[in-house]
Amino acid sequence: MGPFESTVLAPARELATLPLAGWAEACTQALDAGGRLVALFGRPDGDEIVVTTVLQSAGAGLSLLRSRAPRGAGYPSITARHPAAQMPERELWEQTGLVPEGHPWLKPVRFEGPGAPRMADYPFFTVRGQETHEVGVGPIHASVIEPGHFRFMCHGERVQHLEIQLGYQHRGVEALLLTRPPLALTSLVETIAGDSSVAYAWGYCAAVEALAGVPVAPEVELVRGVALELERIAMHLAALTGMATDIAFLQGGASYGRLRTAIINATMRVCGSRFGRGWLRPGGVRHGLGDAHRRALLGMLSAFAKDFAEVNALMLGARSVRSRLQGTGILTPLAARELGLVGLTARASGVATDSRHDLPGRLYTEQPVALLTEDTGDCWARLRLRMREIDESVRWLQQALESPAAALCADTLVPLGPLEPDTLCVTVREGFRGPVLQALETDAHGRLLHYKLQDPSLLNWFGLALATRDNEISDFPICNKSFDLSYCGNDL
Repeated sequence: MGPFESTVLAPARELATLPLAGWAEACTQALDAGGRLVALFGRPDGDEIVVTTVLQSAGAGLSLLRSRAPRGAGYPSITARHPAAQMPERELWEQTGLVPEGHPWLKPVRFEGPGAPRMADYPFFTVRGQETHEVGVGPIHASVIEPGHFRFMCHGERVQHLEIQLGYQHRGVEALLLTRPPLALTSLVETIAGDSSVAYAWGYCAAVEALAGVPVAPEVELVRGVALELERIAMHLAALTGMATDIAFLQGGASYGRLRTAIINATMRVCGSRFGRGWLRPGGVRHGLGDAHRRALLGMLSAFAKDFAEVNALMLGARSVRSRLQGTGILTPLAARELGLVGLTARASGVATDSRHDLPGRLYTEQPVALLTEDTGDCWARLRLRMREIDESVRWLQQALESPAAALCADTLVPLGPLEPDTLCVTVREGFRGPVLQALETDAHGRLLHYKLQDPSLLNWFGLALATRDNEISDFPICNKSFDLSYCGNDL
């Protein structure tokens, strides 16, 4: 596979294994040189821990670094020089016991396994001073959102610091994925984060196809791309609906909700599910795009684009909207880069990163997608960028649906044989929140040895905490919806 592929396959025996301290130094040097930390995870192997780092060098593809160390060993924290490593190192510590010595914020991520009974002992940061007080919200909320605890440290009504404690949704997904045959996991993978069903399913399918040595046809990739862009539009519309509702711009809330229904109903007419479940399967897709489906989708998109432009003009032109969103929840470009934020959250703060652009693979090389950014990093920027990304997805879909390849994909699945033994496969697919990473490693018999998941929410929650500082506490719902992160995607 080429250097800019979104799927990377590596025989485990060919991966150089460094001593733990040397591995940490190699990671630090790669980041010093302008590289990006994509993922960092470990797995047990007897009395030792095998650690894997996924890096992306500037202007290049993905690369892998490995280490092996006894349980409980320590290493110099990468976070001390590169804050982007703070959350992956915390997760590695919680899951394996490897200690990042000198980590400035070493706290539990999701209270896995034996840590679950100790959630009440979470070491919250404390702000002291006259007229300083704390406001605790959740984990049970007065709406249908998922459980999470938010601890606001305030001076009057102004937030000095926000600490977010998650873990209430922890389901043990990574361990559960190892209990079933590797080719029968799609229905489970689709429910890891239900609003990103297609992104997760595509990454999983690509991984097992690569491990089985069975490439899929270009038209299959095109249909998967269509499914993913429909999912992106639908979920950006859900966030726009929430933002409009939170600021009482009811015309926007009602219109975006109606438009979202048109998108998810179109998905349902193709595959039988409004969330795209059952559409993708290893070896292909269960539902192609016949002439009738393509004509219906193109007609729907044409009508959608007209209505979407009208409601956007109303939203962007309203003084009340600008007053509530401009300058609220600012996340600076420097903070976004240093924290290693990803997806729309990073792009709204001027960080030009999108795996469809950085790791385009065959599909997005042949059918490019524009890389869009905003500069102000506030709720207004995140609102505008969602609108622009929807417009770009509509343009991409219209081009894809009118291409000759769109008519070639039938409802057939190529059978997959055994998976390659002793092999690591990493896939990255750009969901609507950002890159969804999945890493599958097989043992000597071709069975799944390890299944690692990383939702973009894991990397972005700390960005929400930072963006909330120096805002009125009443601004938090708007900030929260503008990020639109996943609780269950973080907790797994």
